[in-house]
Amino acid sequence: MIGMGYRTIKTAVGAGLAIWIASLLDLEFATFAAIIVIMCIEKTKKKTLITIKDKFFASLLSLILGALLFEVLGYSPIVFSLFILLFVPILVRAHIQGGFVTSMVVVLHVYTVKNASWATFLNEIYIIFIGIGIALLVNSFMPNFKRDIEIFKKKIEQKFEIILFEFSAHLRDSMRSWDGKEILEVEDLINQSKSIAIQDVENHLLRKQNKDYYYLEMREDQLELLQHMMKIIAIFSSSSLDIKQKEMFAEFLENLSRNVHSGDTTDISLNELEELNEIIRKMELPKTREEFEVRANLFYLIFEMKNYLNIKKKLFTKRSR
Repeated sequence: MIGMGYRTIKTAVGAGLAIWIASLLDLEFATFAAIIVIMCIEKTKKKTLITIKDKFFASLLSLILGALLFEVLGYSPIVFSLFILLFVPILVRAHIQGGFVTSMVVVLHVYTVKNASWATFLNEIYIIFIGIGIALLVNSFMPNFKRDIEIFKKKIEQKFEIILFEFSAHLRDSMRSWDGKEILEVEDLINQSKSIAIQDVENHLLRKQNKDYYYLEMREDQLELLQHMMKIIAIFSSSSLDIKQKEMFAEFLENLSRNVHSGDTTDISLNELEELNEIIRKMELPKTREEFEVRANLFYLIFEMKNYLNIKKKLFTKRSR
């Protein structure tokens, strides 16, 4: 709602300003400048520039083609229909069909005054420049999404803490009750925050990369691994065996749950996990089929946890380039 209100204020101020300037210059169809502003204001600076480009070139093309057809064939509804039939394929071919509506208004102005003179041409150009100029001006003021993204990141990390802790608790107590709702909640949080991060990227025209977006992609990849691990944790829950190796990995997960943050501590965690892996490998071999299955699943969890940590490690490698 805050974003919508901010955009509405910019539209209102820009539209009024455009009409005022066009009226000061005594331009015909001055209100059209406000329409251009309204149609050009987008959610991000990048989208605004794309919209302005489409509308400017489409309008310019409509002026030239419309003036040529009307002056040669006359100002009649049939000629106007012919104009549309010729004009639309050109727009599509040039990939500027987003400017169709604005260009139709421009050519209808020429049709209305029935005069494709230089004065008419300049009048439309001035109005177009006023409209897109005001749209650029008001859309240069964009909300800062950094604080929103940081809040989302904290919420995501809190959910990861709970998930890792619950994994640890389930390894220790197979009867523990947990509905896994944090898995779904954090997935929703990641999707919401990625949408905001994309807007933030598109509001910085000279910055093609966004560290926050990379971070959110990293958490998304980690979440996918946690979803796989959850199935193996559920298998452990169905086993009544209480072996030492389960406790050792549970302790590792509990410690990891206390250190979920945006910083890079993956090397420490990877070393601890590797040490744990070596210790388990050197322990006495399983004596029963059930013990063997538990040990095999435990090694699978260790393998997935290595992947989980390496995903984050790659994030910091990418940032350092």
